[in-house]
Amino acid sequence: MHLARQTITKILPVLIVACGLQHAVFAQENSPYSRYGLGDIVPKANIVSRGMGGIAAGYSDYQSVNFINPASYSNLKTTIFEFAVETDTRTLKSLSPAARYTSTNTIISYIQLGFPIKLKNANKKGIFWAMNMGLRPVSKINYKISYKEKLSGLDSVKKIFEGAGGINQAYIGTSVSIKKFSFGVNGGYMFGNKDYSSQLSFISDSVQYARSNNQTKSNFGGLFLNGGVQYEFILRNKKTKRESVLRFGAYGNLKQSLSATRDVVAETVFFDPNGEKFRIDSVYAKNTNGTVIYPASLGVGATYQTLNWLFGLDFENTQWQDYRFFGQSESVQRSWKVRVGTEYFPLKENTPYKKYFNFVRYRFGFYYGPDYIKLTNSLPEYGLSFGGAFPLKLRKGYYETQNSILNAAIEFGSRGDSKTNFRENTLRFSFGFSLSDLWFGRAKYQ
Repeated sequence: MHLARQTITKILPVLIVACGLQHAVFAQENSPYSRYGLGDIVPKANIVSRGMGGIAAGYSDYQSVNFINPASYSNLKTTIFEFAVETDTRTLKSLSPAARYTSTNTIISYIQLGFPIKLKNANKKGIFWAMNMGLRPVSKINYKISYKEKLSGLDSVKKIFEGAGGINQAYIGTSVSIKKFSFGVNGGYMFGNKDYSSQLSFISDSVQYARSNNQTKSNFGGLFLNGGVQYEFILRNKKTKRESVLRFGAYGNLKQSLSATRDVVAETVFFDPNGEKFRIDSVYAKNTNGTVIYPASLGVGATYQTLNWLFGLDFENTQWQDYRFFGQSESVQRSWKVRVGTEYFPLKENTPYKKYFNFVRYRFGFYYGPDYIKLTNSLPEYGLSFGGAFPLKLRKGYYETQNSILNAAIEFGSRGDSKTNFRENTLRFSFGFSLSDLWFGRAKYQ
């Protein structure tokens, strides 16, 4: 496995060129970068935040669930069910020689259910409580690349590098706010798997060679815990008598250890004319126990919100240099991100319902920072995002409790530059439904 890691590190630029030259690639998504660490990190925030560059530390909204900072849950006024999907188109480019490869992938972004817990006496004192539960992916590994090479004085050789897997979280969280201060925690189970293999075969018209295959399958899982806090200041304009909110927030987690098992096989195989595989020789190491060290992370930020505008700024730092897989470090480094976002809500008093687009929230943002994967050089990563919240039904009366919103975001991201000779661009379309209502309430009448 160590030799396979050295080999793919050395020829990664060649593999990307091979993709551009349309060698055999069978995976729907094909990202050689997902070979390292825990794979490609899935955008962390919900669709609302993604439209604003991913800001989350100081963001709180009663119409959506911000699971990155669980302190925001206590702002929920109704039960909210959220479901989101995303489709990304990934393009790998090599500068020298010039080559290009494009792939597409679709995944479920998250499923979650958030709800307030009504406590009449506590609510009168400015104390609110809410909970949330859900499931989301954290990272994904998916690539399969075929590469051919002519050996001097020997036949040609074909190499295939393949990987699959990723990591997910099933979580439940709670939050309590006491007047202007709120705090919350998420806890649950983090689980995943990594399946890597490298195959080598000689190509000859006269001699049929056996094929070598080295494969490692790993499964891991364990409990996790993260938390967050928020504090808000209410600002009043003496002239207009209007209020605005300045909210500070922080979220993070400590370094955590996941239990893991690993199977390693090195084998020589032969294929008959019908494609059936026969094992000639093999060496196994089954059910090896180990640990996966998941790094600590901390994010801080603030938002300023008026009736029609919201502005936010976040800074996030993750200690990926502490990541270990069965005691071994990989080609990863400490990463950080700066995120900036804004939202514009054009609605004014007495706006007629026929002016639908005045009820739409418009979002924009960007982020910048080094990727957590580091090969020869650090990989700069940046992105722009646009988004919106589109009401599926406009509430026309006080007693209407149902509220349905389609949140959408378009993100363009890039990592790598001319120093790394190759660049990966991603265009992502995300759609999320936020369905809310007054659940668990007892009907009353006079």
